[in-house]
Amino acid sequence: MTTKKQSGIFKTEITDGVAVVTLDTPGEKVNKLNEALIDEFSELLDRLESDDDLTGAVLMSGKPENFIAGADIEMFKTRETAEEMTELSQTGHDILLRVEKCKKPIVAGIHGSCMGGGTELALACHYRVVSDHNSTKIGLPEVKLGLLPGMGGTQRLPRLIGIQKALTYMLTGKNMYSYQAKKTGFANETVHQHAIKEAGIKAVKKLSKKRGSNPDKRSLVEKLLEGNPLGRSIIFSQALKKTMGQTKGNYPSPPKIIESVKHGYKNGFEKGLQNEARLFGELAVTPESRALVNLFFGMTDAKKIPNEDLKKDVKRIGVLGAGLMGSGITEVSIDDGYHVWLKDQSLENAAKGEGEIRKNLDKKVGKRILSEFERDEKLSLIHPTDSYNGFDKVDLVIEAVFEDLDLKRKIVKEVEKHGSEKTIFASNTSSLPISEIAAEANHPENIIGMHYFSPVQKMPLLEIIKTDQTAEWVTATAYDVGIRQGKTVIVVNDGPGFYTTRILAPFMNEALLLMEEGASIEQLDKAMKQFGFPVGPMALFDEVGIDVGAHVAGVLSDKFEARGAKTSKKAAELVEAGYKGRKNGKGFYKYENGSKKKEVNREIYTFFGGGNRKQFKDEEIQQRLSLVMVNEAVLCLQEDVLMSPVDGDLGAILGLGFPPFLGGPFRYIDREGAGEIVNRMNTLEKTQGARFKAADILREKAVKSEGFHEG
Repeated sequence: MTTKKQSGIFKTEITDGVAVVTLDTPGEKVNKLNEALIDEFSELLDRLESDDDLTGAVLMSGKPENFIAGADIEMFKTRETAEEMTELSQTGHDILLRVEKCKKPIVAGIHGSCMGGGTELALACHYRVVSDHNSTKIGLPEVKLGLLPGMGGTQRLPRLIGIQKALTYMLTGKNMYSYQAKKTGFANETVHQHAIKEAGIKAVKKLSKKRGSNPDKRSLVEKLLEGNPLGRSIIFSQALKKTMGQTKGNYPSPPKIIESVKHGYKNGFEKGLQNEARLFGELAVTPESRALVNLFFGMTDAKKIPNEDLKKDVKRIGVLGAGLMGSGITEVSIDDGYHVWLKDQSLENAAKGEGEIRKNLDKKVGKRILSEFERDEKLSLIHPTDSYNGFDKVDLVIEAVFEDLDLKRKIVKEVEKHGSEKTIFASNTSSLPISEIAAEANHPENIIGMHYFSPVQKMPLLEIIKTDQTAEWVTATAYDVGIRQGKTVIVVNDGPGFYTTRILAPFMNEALLLMEEGASIEQLDKAMKQFGFPVGPMALFDEVGIDVGAHVAGVLSDKFEARGAKTSKKAAELVEAGYKGRKNGKGFYKYENGSKKKEVNREIYTFFGGGNRKQFKDEEIQQRLSLVMVNEAVLCLQEDVLMSPVDGDLGAILGLGFPPFLGGPFRYIDREGAGEIVNRMNTLEKTQGARFKAADILREKAVKSEGFHEG
């Protein structure tokens, strides 16, 4: 017999004495753990504990591809002190302890995304049924917010799957897919998504008769190491050493995660929970966590399409150029079901681009992220071509060819000839003004910039560039496509270099000027990685391409020199001498025999005054490189290239690797104080010249003691 009851978030269905509880937050795309859900959960537990007719419960989601997306971060806005955040963690502990200690079995039925607090809820349940669908991913990503799992995750996950595996997931925030969930022991069983309910009911009935223990799937070596204090001490010591090497000590949460796990094993589960709550509260009020949480809010807000009612439906995309960028754009497009006409000068080149996409999808099949059928389904959406046949039915054309203005103008004419009057033309240029590309177009209102970052499949940002003539519906449509491709999107106004390339150029220029002054490649890269950038400027030159850097410098040098800024011409000299970076194995580093360990190419010093290099203070390098970028970001806001400081922060972090824990150029100014930044720039202007003259609005903020952000 089946009876049903709906109340707020929970829909309860009683089947053969088992409460099948479906979580479905009204009006939301995903379920989040918040006060309302916790209150309803408490009521459910009261009923489960008091109703003798119920043998147990199965928890499921009513959302198509989401179990619980994690804790509702909005709760952070109403809590400012460490004590308040600790109390929030303790509230979570209390409810999950009730779940764990419930005398009747509670089974989690997981399909889709299960993150943070959702994973911690599942850990507190007595059994976990996980769908084998590739959309199912489980994680504890709190480290990405400068936090640690605060609802028992640091205590329960290590005890379930082992310390070493648990630390890997908690310290990186990476996803655990269904096959990994089964292999590690997180999942008691994996089933088809439509079999979760039946499997859950069956598990409840089995557990109600006899409680079983979770299987220990650790290797013998793991058991030996983790089973004694000395072995655990080695694990924690090595984890901390590796973590500090990767984070350079800039992120406070990874060491606290290790500390929390260690404390729990030393002092027991209950004290481990108490310590976890305390550490959670301490981390939540650090400037690093505040910056990362604000970044999260910015990324969330960026999912809202401006003028959404104006967007057109895009079904077919044309990508011009089947190289690294073109094939990357194609891959993220087919991932959301777009049909893509991948065009190159020859069918052979187009097929080669398709072949690279196949290799990437094959890797996903190997990792069981995709099935072979799903791979083939995606590949069927690619239509390699060497002509414009069928482009009259294409809704959006994205051009990803060489950075040459005449070539791009020629392609605009070809697309207008073969497309329709409503075909959107988007250029993936990284520096050429979109208005110049559109200068000879019949429909300049259809032309926009869609600047992707390499590698497209991994880089999260899409920078959309609109001109004075770009139609609003075109911007809204391009924005929608970017979101569907999985990108965080910012919209900027047109100009040389737009936003991201424009603020990167002075950063790279300053690195070359320091090289001319005698700085070493090693120190420049090491100092900026210590500051928080993922790679140093010289390694970045090699990755982007010295030739690309020289081209960008050529586009932007007039603008910078008009302000009295000193610009280096060394990139152009290096290109003329055959140095292009990693792409031709000749750059600031050597790329021989496929060696992963980079070795400085000392020959390049002949362009910078010889091999005797000068030692600088790391702080001078860090200040010169970071402040010249930060000031350029402010100038972009001042000149209306940027729409908002939030966009400026998102663009710098997600597109260029500006240290996330600093929150972006504008959050960094707010954190340090505009007056302090101006003082530093005044000092540098005296010693280094006009390129360090602080932007007018930065000086205004300093005088008024204001920040760029309200909160």
